[in-house]
Amino acid sequence: MTPRFDYHQSAPEALNAMLALSDYTSRCGLDPTLAELVKIRASQLNGCAYCLEMHTREARALGETEPRLHLLAAWRESPLYTERERAALAWTEAITLVATSRAPDDVYADVRAHFSEVDLVNLTLAIGVINTWNRLAIGFRAVHPVANT
Repeated sequence: MTPRFDYHQSAPEALNAMLALSDYTSRCGLDPTLAELVKIRASQLNGCAYCLEMHTREARALGETEPRLHLLAAWRESPLYTERERAALAWTEAITLVATSRAPDDVYADVRAHFSEVDLVNLTLAIGVINTWNRLAIGFRAVHPVANT
């Protein structure tokens, strides 16, 4: 795959705004490991290789385990995730696929039982941010780093 162009260089003011929002969501109080799981799940749904490489690497650095990373795409069928993580992952899917999901009431009720209003706003912003990064990376064909093996 060949990148279409360097969107960071082409629109630095826009990217600075995105980076500021990303910075906010990284320091807003969400558990960093949970935030990485959310970013990975949204990136799986969107098919963003660039973000999947980045956020699985970052999750590992935070101590996330290989089994949980490998099973994230099938989190509903695995006992490895907490109820809070399950609620956040279901909300991630609902918000990422909002055009078809319409953010169902049952998914909202479950996530609301595990997150305060402030935390739910922050979680939803984090989901929105990763979805925007996915769209930038996919749309402009960003290529993830390739480790020498």
